[in-house]
Amino acid sequence: MTQRTATPATSRAARMATLQVVLAGAVFVALAWWLVPWRPVPGGLGQLVLPDEVFTSDELARAESYSQAARAWSWTSLALSLALAAVLGFTGLGARLVDRLRGPWWLRSAVAAAGFVLATTLLSLGFRIGLWQLRRSYGLSTQEVGGFLRDVGVGLAMDLLISCLAVVVTVGLARRLVRAWPAVLGALAAVTVVVVSFVYPVVVEPISNDFEPLPPGELRDRITEVAAAEGVRIEDVVVADASRRTTTLNAWVSGFGATRRVVLYDNLVEETSSDELMVIVAHELAHAREQDVVVGTTLGAVGAFVAVGLVALVVTRARGAGALAHPRTVPLLLAVVAVASQLAAPVQNGISRQVEMRADLEALCVGEDPGAFVAVQTELARRSLSDPTPPAWSQWWWGSHPRVLERVTLAREWEQRGGRQWCD
Repeated sequence: MTQRTATPATSRAARMATLQVVLAGAVFVALAWWLVPWRPVPGGLGQLVLPDEVFTSDELARAESYSQAARAWSWTSLALSLALAAVLGFTGLGARLVDRLRGPWWLRSAVAAAGFVLATTLLSLGFRIGLWQLRRSYGLSTQEVGGFLRDVGVGLAMDLLISCLAVVVTVGLARRLVRAWPAVLGALAAVTVVVVSFVYPVVVEPISNDFEPLPPGELRDRITEVAAAEGVRIEDVVVADASRRTTTLNAWVSGFGATRRVVLYDNLVEETSSDELMVIVAHELAHAREQDVVVGTTLGAVGAFVAVGLVALVVTRARGAGALAHPRTVPLLLAVVAVASQLAAPVQNGISRQVEMRADLEALCVGEDPGAFVAVQTELARRSLSDPTPPAWSQWWWGSHPRVLERVTLAREWEQRGGRQWCD
């Protein structure tokens, strides 16, 4: 990384960024302490059930075989992508390449961002193909090569659009507001998080899937009845055409206010019993009841403000107060963002696991059917070949949901302890 002597301007800019990180970071910690259910299960879980109490030896061997291979593809891809980002951003190579570009600052900034995204995407493409082939060989993916390449292309187009736009805005603000740009950009990032969270169900999700309203009938009636009983207002229940890509089962709640909806995979609707599906729906309605999307959006917005301050602090310390006014700093900016996103993963996923465990508990309280809960959780794990015992550090870093053994243990302890004592 290029070393620069500290100047008064650099020091002032660094102090401004430090103040932004400290103050916004304190707000994030306070909100997380207040809003996140850090003890979702009173007294915590006891000894986890053993894997062979839940799965057969063949199922365990198959899940372990797939998981080891999938981790090898994913981790290697991530490591090489971060290594390339570091070379482009931290060694000055990227800056020298950008220096060769011609044109106005905004064009050079956009081209620099596009080149960075293309380089890292092309490097990881072979590993994505390997992972797709692995999923097909284990029966997890039904997607043909045409559909796979379409998804890759759509994802790349979105990454290019978002990255180029974000970089041009960042450099533009840095050119006009030498010291105040981190605060202004942080505010824009926070607002963007809120807007995207609101419009995601109606703008972003349809890019990847087609959605149809769940037809009138017994299942829709049961869902709306449970939602009404739980005091949850949902705008719609829709079915995604996920089976054209995958054999795994899933559901989620997205949006808030006028865009809140429950999304069910079509194969989940078609291939699970009504009672088991209602366990999943109760889990998703628990997210809505507890306003988890709103809480996540709030924390994400504040976190984005903090992240911009951190990035500004690193870039300012490395290249000087006005460095981001020059397109040559774009590779460093994107490299810092790539590394920071991985460093933030344990915080994001640690919060997610607590929220998911609370939703599991509330699903048990609503359905009062631990047998159906265990059946559906084990089926979800079985269908996705989820590793019941992933490496502890991997689960801590990237695990966004509790392990299946934790969920089964929760259901059994709920039943053994009388259940209702854990419910409101």
